[in-house]
Amino acid sequence: MERDAMSEGNEHRFRTLFISDVHLGARGSQAEKLLDFLRVHDADTIYLVGDIVDGWALKGGWHWPQSHNDFVQKMLRKVRKGAKIIYIPGNHDEFLRNYYGTHFGGIEVVETATHEGVDGKKYLVIHGDIFDLVVQNARWLAHLGDKAYDFAIQMNRLVNAFRRLFGFPYWSLSKWAKMKVKNAVNFIGAFEETLAGEARRHGADGVICGHIHYATIRDEHGIRYMNCGDWVESCTALVEHEDGRFEILTWADVAKKDEPVRALAAAKAA
Repeated sequence: MERDAMSEGNEHRFRTLFISDVHLGARGSQAEKLLDFLRVHDADTIYLVGDIVDGWALKGGWHWPQSHNDFVQKMLRKVRKGAKIIYIPGNHDEFLRNYYGTHFGGIEVVETATHEGVDGKKYLVIHGDIFDLVVQNARWLAHLGDKAYDFAIQMNRLVNAFRRLFGFPYWSLSKWAKMKVKNAVNFIGAFEETLAGEARRHGADGVICGHIHYATIRDEHGIRYMNCGDWVESCTALVEHEDGRFEILTWADVAKKDEPVRALAAAKAA
């Protein structure tokens, strides 16, 4: 069921908000939509689950529009207003891994975190790239794949510009590929299984991660696996309600409709 449309002043507040893979500094980042989302959504605790800044993209050429700076400033303002913000670096912002245990403007940088839900269940919060063998053992291939993904995003925007002209809805090339290419489907499944296993080894009841740009909530053999998605294409965030429910929100095309829609999965913490 979709929620009623909201004005900017009608804020939805959550116990916890999880955001990953914003890729500030990359041309594909949809920071503007994330800012729109944050104008009507807030939380007492915010986890930045890796790849918030894209150091790989910035090395290839400086790209830092005002919206990227505005997002950083918004996070700093939230800290000043009393929010707790925890930053867990990923592979694209790995330069921050040299600063574990420090604070930047009140934002805490940590390797991993343990989030305790309303019901007392514990969730390992981790970006997830350390379980991606391509990133760890063949960095040149990971960078090549990153360039290919950027190209796919640019092509996807061109295709959707024509689709809008003829009144067709948005269509995701990379999401289609992820679901159609057998190796990609197998990779997603293996990634989810590995992260669930890591949570189990930590004695946690679940895991919250990012990295693969595929938002979902599912149970894997008694372990809850939750992925935040991304703000390059799908524009998704994971939220925890005050009653303990976890839900993935997808930010709709704000040019058409200023409302979040339920997408992919929603579940109560069991």
